[in-house]
Amino acid sequence: MSEQGVTAHKTGGLGQLAATAICGNDITSSCLYVSAIAIVYAGRWAPVCLLMVAGTLFLFRRIYGEVVGALPLNGGAYNALLNTTSKFRASLAACLTILSYMATAVISSNEAMHYLKDLVPGLPVIGATIGLLALFMVLTIIGISESAVVAIVIFAVHLLSMGLLLVVGLVALFWIGPQVLWENLATPAPNGFGTALFFGFAAAMLGVSGFESSANFVEEQREGVFPKTLRNMWLAVTVLNPGMAMLALALVPLGQIGEHENNLLSHMGHLSGGGWLASIISIDAVLVLSGATLTSYVGVTGLVQRMTLDRCLPQFLLRTTRRGTHHRIVIAFFALAVSVLMITRGELKSLAAVYTLSFLSVMLLFAIGNVLLKVRRARLPRPERASWLTVFAAIAATGLALIGNARLNEEYLVVFLDYLVPTVLVVMIMLMRLELLRLVVFFVDEVRRKMRLESREAIEEKDFSKAVRRISFGRRAAAANRYLHDLMHRIADQQLVFFTRGDNLPNLNQAMLYIRDNEHTNNVKVVTVVPKKEDVSPVLERHIKFLDEAYPEMTIEFVVIEGCFSPQLIEHLAKEWDIPRNLMFIGSPGDHFMYGLANLGGVRLII
Repeated sequence: MSEQGVTAHKTGGLGQLAATAICGNDITSSCLYVSAIAIVYAGRWAPVCLLMVAGTLFLFRRIYGEVVGALPLNGGAYNALLNTTSKFRASLAACLTILSYMATAVISSNEAMHYLKDLVPGLPVIGATIGLLALFMVLTIIGISESAVVAIVIFAVHLLSMGLLLVVGLVALFWIGPQVLWENLATPAPNGFGTALFFGFAAAMLGVSGFESSANFVEEQREGVFPKTLRNMWLAVTVLNPGMAMLALALVPLGQIGEHENNLLSHMGHLSGGGWLASIISIDAVLVLSGATLTSYVGVTGLVQRMTLDRCLPQFLLRTTRRGTHHRIVIAFFALAVSVLMITRGELKSLAAVYTLSFLSVMLLFAIGNVLLKVRRARLPRPERASWLTVFAAIAATGLALIGNARLNEEYLVVFLDYLVPTVLVVMIMLMRLELLRLVVFFVDEVRRKMRLESREAIEEKDFSKAVRRISFGRRAAAANRYLHDLMHRIADQQLVFFTRGDNLPNLNQAMLYIRDNEHTNNVKVVTVVPKKEDVSPVLERHIKFLDEAYPEMTIEFVVIEGCFSPQLIEHLAKEWDIPRNLMFIGSPGDHFMYGLANLGGVRLII
């Protein structure tokens, strides 16, 4: 099993164009609705607010570049926190990401149907939205997902359509004159300059929706492509969103913006070029927003699958169809998306509030993950670093946007919590299920003890019918007790692996503490890989024996393997021991480690 001492690099995967198209369809579709929202809250200052958003996104380019460069694994904020802090904190980020995906699917499909209504008058928007969500549910279940070629075509059509709208709009502005623009710019901002800027910025942060998409499929990208996708998305947002807001101010009187909030760009196309341009924009909107809806299905399926494999969610979600698709995850996501649509009645502001609150929370947690990476994984190699000033400025901007959105949408904050709290509770129950089962066993044992006492008392009092009832109840309690103990054993019998390079007792103890506090297991293999067995430090074996005694609730097995630590070795051991690679742990590697984390197939960092 020996490997040559050379660094492994990825040679396959998506190129810059394909990767940018997949995530770009999500983020660039925001220009179809964020301009209207920003103008409603900020008036003439909307373009400035959208430029402030672009500045915030510029900060996050460095933050994402550092975190994903150091931890090039799928999962976004969940993966960042999973490898730097506890599983519960990582799961909180994942819950927010799921809610973000859910709101994205609803907003995108609902907006797509609003634009389609321009082409098909009389279209029932809510019913059509449910139909579109159902269509993508079926397509995802049968295994038809967004391909790179389709993504590139949609992305190219979208950029060409937006470019055409900008050009025709500017030409129309030259012919009709700038009267509307001057009138709009002369109109005072709602509630004053400062308030308009603050709330406009907060609402306009919806325009960065989708920026995290690239981090969720980084393993499928070629080496060096990820930072280029971040750059390309930032450029698109910086040009499109403020540009569309400025064009809207030049063409549409401020008083009419609210009337066309759900289809502002097609209305702008009608004003500047006529029906043909409005139709092109509407068709483009339907395509790109449908692509964003499909991206939500694909993204949430992968995230929930990863969480379920990490034992954060019930295992029945892993059941697959004959095509290998996770239909239970997809159906559950569809049901939740439809419920959000019905509760909010498809109102853009309320949908945007749910989405923005969840998405901004994910962005904030990702920035916090960057801080933890700097502090706890300082030795981990990374291609670039975000300065402390950059990180804290991004945290401050995101925090302000969160506060602003919470104040703007207090009535919709309840809808956000209605979905977040139950999701977090499910995860908490899963992460604490052994403790909860032990509590249930305690009460069942108390019931058994009480039934025994009462049956004896009934026999002494010659109340035999009562004694029979108590004995029967006690037997059922005993059967429940046996079932609960079997269930606890099945949960805790899952083996985990920790690879150690040395015999440092504090590091070994830290690994055991992490496993004890974050994983449900009583069976741990501590593995050291050496060229020859004689090279194993005798101190290491003594330390393992000490830890085995120090943690009596766990069985710690010491395994020595001759060879070289490599991705091939991990794959071999995963198959031989039937242990998923995401349940194998290592310490933080240094600059001289010959493999990138992406090559190790999901092995996690815990010290």
